[in-house]
Amino acid sequence: MRARLLPLLVVLMAGALLALGLPLAVSLAAGQQQHVVVDRIDDSARFAALAQFVVDAEGSGGAGADERRQTLQLELARYQELYGIRVGIFYRDDNAMVRSPGWWGLPDDGQARRAFKDALAGRRSHDPPQVWPWQTQGRLLVASPVVLDGDVVAVVATESPTDLMRGRILEGWLLIAGGLAAAMLVAFGAALRLTSWVLKPVRTLDAAAHGIATGRMNSRVAASGGPPELRRLARSFNEMADNVEEVLEQQRAFVADASHQLRNPLAALLLRIELLALELPEGNEEIASVRTEGKRLAQVLDDLLDLALAEHASAEISLTDIGALAAERVAAWRPYAEEKGVRLTATGRAAVTGWADPIALSSALDAVIDNALKFTPAGEEVEVAVSAAGRCARVVVADRGPGLTKEELLRVGDRFWRSGRHQNVRGSGLGLSISRALLTAGGGSLAYGTNPPHGLRVTVSVPRTGPHAS
Repeated sequence: MRARLLPLLVVLMAGALLALGLPLAVSLAAGQQQHVVVDRIDDSARFAALAQFVVDAEGSGGAGADERRQTLQLELARYQELYGIRVGIFYRDDNAMVRSPGWWGLPDDGQARRAFKDALAGRRSHDPPQVWPWQTQGRLLVASPVVLDGDVVAVVATESPTDLMRGRILEGWLLIAGGLAAAMLVAFGAALRLTSWVLKPVRTLDAAAHGIATGRMNSRVAASGGPPELRRLARSFNEMADNVEEVLEQQRAFVADASHQLRNPLAALLLRIELLALELPEGNEEIASVRTEGKRLAQVLDDLLDLALAEHASAEISLTDIGALAAERVAAWRPYAEEKGVRLTATGRAAVTGWADPIALSSALDAVIDNALKFTPAGEEVEVAVSAAGRCARVVVADRGPGLTKEELLRVGDRFWRSGRHQNVRGSGLGLSISRALLTAGGGSLAYGTNPPHGLRVTVSVPRTGPHAS
């Protein structure tokens, strides 16, 4: 979630900073150029005042017109030499009155023509096109009218180099970019802290929910940190977990107490049945049937008590040699398999380590192997294979019995469930449920599948990494 939320916040903050930075950069460039334009307009006004005297002397036919023109020419030359700005005063017919340098004339482009026409109309070049830092050949043309007796008689034009102006604009842009970068770093750090603060309770809640889903019913959430809504959600989750754990504990206690309390009356009932059998003829079928049902009921009560204890007990997890443990259980069950005429073989890796409760894993393997031998006919084979797959160690028990259908595979392992085709086979339907409870307590799992061409494949998996590993 953090990987999705953090980029979204960063994009939003970057967009907000760019929305502020771009207009600021444009405004800075416009301000720098306007400062230059105002200076050129002031200079043009001074030159226009001097040009008025020249035009006035020319109009009166006086001899002082040439002297005034020479004085103005010297003034323009000193100005151009000092500032590097080309300047000229042009009559309405584009002929030059004076200019510096002597070869310079109005550029023959649309911008210069518009500025000249605007000046002839009495308007100054107050807003020439913006010159940007990347326009290395750009020059700034400013034109101002020379007015005499209310008429525009000439135009003062200046063409300024833009190197210094573009340098100042670029320097300002670099400062703005630095400020935006610093603001972005601060915003990114704030976004990191914000997402951590918001998502920390979510991660804790997810870990606790996963713990409860995998059987660790004591998982809880520390309701501290994060927004108030998430803290309230954490407290509600803890209350829910407490209630669920209490209900499950009551259920386990009821099953354990019921099975324990029923054992004594059942033992007394079986004893009375045996006493009654002494008074009946030898080989009475009814008393034999009653004995069988009584023993089956006793087995169910024992399995119920084992299931309650398995769901309640905590696992003592340790690093275990899964291969050696599986070989030991195969050796223990081989005499029974030989008695049934079934081949019980061990294959796969001889040494595979994993984290498990050895007693719980042994009990689970006993139940799975017993179940496989129970349904495998004589002459067939039950294979117990040990392997390592990624982060799990696996023991696969594959039999050659009748197997289960797809619908039955979805229900196998449920309490008291038995296939309708196997109702005559001894058992209570709790063996695989007990195995699953024992494995789940230690972080393991039990999976079922078909074993072509016929048979059942049961996979017992335990983690190869300890509970302390991340």
